[in-house]
Amino acid sequence: MTPLYYAISAILVGWHKVWGGVFGPDAGAAWVLSIICLTLVIRILLIPLFVKQIKSSRNMQLIQPKVKELQKKYGHDREKLAQETMALYKETGTNPFASCLPIILQMPIFLALFRLIDQAVKNPADPKGLMTVTLNQQFRDATFLGAKISDTFLKTDQTGVRILAAFLVLAMTATTFLTQRQLMSKNMPPDALSGPYAQQQKLLLYVLPVVFAVGGIAFPVGVLFYWTTSNLWTMGQQFYVIRNNPAPGTPAFTAKQERDKAKAARKGVKPDPAAPAADTAAEEAERAEQERRAAQRQQPKRQTRSQRKKT
Repeated sequence: MTPLYYAISAILVGWHKVWGGVFGPDAGAAWVLSIICLTLVIRILLIPLFVKQIKSSRNMQLIQPKVKELQKKYGHDREKLAQETMALYKETGTNPFASCLPIILQMPIFLALFRLIDQAVKNPADPKGLMTVTLNQQFRDATFLGAKISDTFLKTDQTGVRILAAFLVLAMTATTFLTQRQLMSKNMPPDALSGPYAQQQKLLLYVLPVVFAVGGIAFPVGVLFYWTTSNLWTMGQQFYVIRNNPAPGTPAFTAKQERDKAKAARKGVKPDPAAPAADTAAEEAERAEQERRAAQRQQPKRQTRSQRKKT
């Protein structure tokens, strides 16, 4: 974690110099804004992973009909089903675990920030990374809206801290739920709303908010600001992608077509009757290409009647 301590503290201290010059180095607003800016820097750096996550999630949605066909064909043979499913993932460039990458990579950063705040509270004389004894003391004593940003909901008897922490926990939980709900209701085709992938998404829809709500009451207020800001960024980023580049066959795709038609009508451009057909043709071509690739995969060898009996 030492390299992370240096990286996180460098960004945090850099922004604190900026906001400390505006509000004063001891001000809680300076530290809260520094944490928010730290979050934005981290999320900007993670944009390439987010793009990869979106592409993988879209591929997972589009190949669900093929996955169902494989389940019907090889449902009696788990090993063969796993082999064929992995081959399908490889051919379509799909990684079923890509949707977890941004969360997984954020966890060490989250823990590093947690440890920086914890160290500032418990042992300010032993700073981590680029934090100094003076910065630790300022961090420990900084207050925002009447609450110390180093306090937690559980380890305080101050009403102001509990109100602010509870608000941030609720905001963190709500944004997590709404982000996942947005994905399922707007950018998943009907075929993807059933099967293992859909079950995974439904599990995340209800489990993640509960995990954050339960764990959030033990996080310092400063860490809650980090995670809530990160969730708001994710929700806004996902909304932009779904609105402007939705997956084919989804409610968001239909809504975008309607917006494009209305925009063309306002500009006086006559709608091209071949445009919907072209979209359909493109989708059909993509499905045909996937079927062709699937057909090229090695099929099980035919066996004679005597061989099947021996098997």
